[in-house]
Amino acid sequence: MSLKKDKQKVLGETFDDERIKSFLDVQAPAGIDADYHCIEVAYRGMHQENFATFVQFFVAAGRNINAVGPTGKTMPQIIAGHRQGSDYLAALNAAGAK
Repeated sequence: MSLKKDKQKVLGETFDDERIKSFLDVQAPAGIDADYHCIEVAYRGMHQENFATFVQFFVAAGRNINAVGPTGKTMPQIIAGHRQGSDYLAALNAAGAK
């Protein structure tokens, strides 16, 4: 059985400040920390430059950059294990992630 992707990759999408801020409104599934989920969605959906801007908005909104996910790890801990996550991790660390 082959699996088909459910959506096409979007190339060249514009991420102005309003689009970046819209990621702050992402609703988490039941049982998932809303701040953790918000960072995860932004991480998976943005280029590094946009993610760095998102992190600034996230912190300014008083959100928890060290929120723990369902595996007991924070997004900074998870991103640290990703081969191409260093720029994303640097943005989180600069904002006070532990």
